[in-house]
Amino acid sequence: MSKIKNTTSLNKIGEFGLIDHLTKNFSVVHSTTHKGIGDDAAVINFTEGQTLVSTDLLIEGIHFDLSYMPLKHLGYKSVVVNLSDVYAMNAHPTQITMSIAVSNRFTLEALEELYKGVELACKNYKVDLVGGDTSSSTTGLIISVTVMGQAEKGKISYRSGAKPNDLLLVSGDLGGAYMGLQVLEREKDVFKVNPNNQPDLALYSYCVERQLKPEARKDIIELLEEVGIIPNAMIDLSDGLSSEIFHLCKSSGVGCDVYEEKLPADPQTSSTAEEFKINTSTALLNGGEDYELLMAIKTEDYDKIKGHPLLTPIGHFTDKKEVCNMITGLGQSISLEAQGWKNFNKGQSA
Repeated sequence: MSKIKNTTSLNKIGEFGLIDHLTKNFSVVHSTTHKGIGDDAAVINFTEGQTLVSTDLLIEGIHFDLSYMPLKHLGYKSVVVNLSDVYAMNAHPTQITMSIAVSNRFTLEALEELYKGVELACKNYKVDLVGGDTSSSTTGLIISVTVMGQAEKGKISYRSGAKPNDLLLVSGDLGGAYMGLQVLEREKDVFKVNPNNQPDLALYSYCVERQLKPEARKDIIELLEEVGIIPNAMIDLSDGLSSEIFHLCKSSGVGCDVYEEKLPADPQTSSTAEEFKINTSTALLNGGEDYELLMAIKTEDYDKIKGHPLLTPIGHFTDKKEVCNMITGLGQSISLEAQGWKNFNKGQSA
């Protein structure tokens, strides 16, 4: 964490004083928020459509490293990764709750930085912070965010709806967050050897930002609404493309063929992978935390988004249950393996 002058110990302000202090600048934008922060529970008026709820847990040393993750960025990211889950259902997030557990090394000013990021994310995505909790921790910083959202009946996209011959589309580009993580980990190792060395990240700005400050694809959901497409199935890319393809295929009882040459990559991602001697396709398939949307759409819907710069067709689904293949640039078919992020792997770290 960065050093902050004139810091305030949390035991001077107390739990309820801390909540009041950190949330005093948050405003309500949704009419569905009847009662937000300030009582024993929030009151939400969901009277139409269907309600969605999702939650994520972020743990220091597992999901983030504060040696290179600014607290404001962490606050922003902790909200965005949860909103992405709701967008992945073809729905719109409306409210969040945020709970934190902190060790005594965190000051009031440090948590202010964290909540500045939370506030910015709420403002950018027009969601209301309606509650949460604070607690002490003996192991660092723990963040839990729960998001609520709404969707019209019949418009929710589940993982289980993909059908043979559906097209597989992905938004944006892939692998940037993974390569950004490689850069940050390398610079962290350099700093350990020489603390006076200041990293120059200018050549990797896109990849580093994809890792530290990702964005949820609200714009894609708005695009789909505009052109009248309801994906048969959809998922967000948090654990890596290959893993998420298997999730869709397993839930839908289908197989998939993915074309290597169709995988979208930013030039900086490709050049950084080359520098690190990492096969670019490996980074695109297995790197996580891109938070792009992966979806199955009907073939007859393709003309509605054909040539659109935000969506790329990368394959199609088959009737071969859970058989996933990658077609290489040479036309060879090789078995696709899910090698993205897996919780509880022995020795897994951030």
